[in-house]
Amino acid sequence: MTARTALITGGTRGIGRAIAETLLKRGETVIVTGTKPNGEAPAGCAYETVDFSDPKATSNFADRIADMKIDILINNAGINKISPFAEIDPKDFAKIQAVNVTAPFLLTRAVVPHMRKQGWGRIVNISSIWGKISRIQRASYSASKFAIDGMTTALAAEVAKDGILANCIAPGFIETELTQRMLGPEGLAQVVQEIPMGRLGNVQEIATFAAWLAGPENTYISGQNIAIDGGFTRV
Repeated sequence: MTARTALITGGTRGIGRAIAETLLKRGETVIVTGTKPNGEAPAGCAYETVDFSDPKATSNFADRIADMKIDILINNAGINKISPFAEIDPKDFAKIQAVNVTAPFLLTRAVVPHMRKQGWGRIVNISSIWGKISRIQRASYSASKFAIDGMTTALAAEVAKDGILANCIAPGFIETELTQRMLGPEGLAQVVQEIPMGRLGNVQEIATFAAWLAGPENTYISGQNIAIDGGFTRV
């Protein structure tokens, strides 16, 4: 297979890093983004610094990638802040939407023309189980993840005839440093009891499916929001 160019946002750690490494092993040319000027990209990946909470930086980056001939776009970068609804700072709400919704919108809009021209493209937006269901104190995050699902669905319907497939993946509780830090030992133990499979997921389980959705093997799945959560959202 001819190597394709893939862009993965937030590709220096966790799920994004695992996706980048998986696509790299498959022979793709991989570009990852991070917020630090000297961020550590997976070996073999090109690195771009961009802070998606900065509207100007996001817009400038979108303009740049329009000329990069991106074949595969994985919108993985995201942020979260848990707060009771009445205490949500509007600035925090806007920042979460900027990173989780506006950035994927602008980047997708930038890469679609090239994908249309060649008659092939794959877009995978990393959503969350909190874009399928929700819980208390997650209004800002769920608003962003429900939004990315809606955007993906509309996009998929519009570009399917051009050979472009667009989907969401909704990870459940995945064993990452962020999950461990946010939940703590007691929170993790409680969550595991609520997951039918009785364990957290791992980043490679997300990466393997994301790579499949983003590859030539996927020929007919589009417009979907697929949970990888050990059954959590189905009980």
